[in-house]
Amino acid sequence: MNSAALQIQRTLLPVQTIAVISGKGGVGKSNIALNLAVGLSALGRQVLLFDTDFSKGNLDCLMRLSPRFNLSHVMSGEKSLNDVLLDGPGGIKVVPGSNGVMEMARMSQIQHASLTGLFSELGIDADTMIIDSASGLSDSVLHYSRAAREVVLVVCDEPTALQDALSTIKVLNKLAGVRRFRVMANQIESSQQGLDLYSKLTKRTERELDDVLLDYCGSIPYDRQLRQAVKEQQVVVQAYPRSAAAMALKKLAARVDKWPRPQSPGGHVEFFVERLLQTAGEKR
Repeated sequence: MNSAALQIQRTLLPVQTIAVISGKGGVGKSNIALNLAVGLSALGRQVLLFDTDFSKGNLDCLMRLSPRFNLSHVMSGEKSLNDVLLDGPGGIKVVPGSNGVMEMARMSQIQHASLTGLFSELGIDADTMIIDSASGLSDSVLHYSRAAREVVLVVCDEPTALQDALSTIKVLNKLAGVRRFRVMANQIESSQQGLDLYSKLTKRTERELDDVLLDYCGSIPYDRQLRQAVKEQQVVVQAYPRSAAAMALKKLAARVDKWPRPQSPGGHVEFFVERLLQTAGEKR
């Protein structure tokens, strides 16, 4: 197969889209999204990391990146999506959010859908996209959780975090139609504590919701070296690869890499839908 044909084949590959969410801030969601992206890249995936916090986006700070342009310039028409892409650690590509731009925080559903559609025209060879969602239950969280194929819910062992996680599950199920959540326990002291936290969340979910499936995908231990990596604006899987947190995050990436990948459109607004349509057409 010549190089041109190979490039066409690559651009038609379906893209796995994973939204990383949390019920509240401070549970380490952005760190998990970033390290998962770098971990998947190390496994050979072509990864795009998308910061969808449009009012306080700061994912670039965790990587010591200094974007000249961000999504506010895309939505204003000044720049294209390709123009704002950054080269991140481990070979990942980064779409920076925006910070302090109130118009971005008030985007309509039509504007969110328009932005989602732009990814079908993105001129990069990606097969995986990690979406670092804003904390809480903003319109952007609802939209991008619906547009993604997988939703990873990050929780920690605090009463408020557990309650907010349950509220998030309820709202995303009722308003965005999300039925499966992959649960990740973070900042825990033992693997058993992570399992116990998942069990608590599962019992409460089963009592209050009929059509929701929670799938446990592991835990990340509390680790001083991860905190040190944050201070240094480095990715812990690279800066401290033998640390407990890094080992757990690499295990998470290996697990995520084996998740089934989409083959056809899901019937709602989603990323890279043209590529999915082309892939489905080829199979017929």
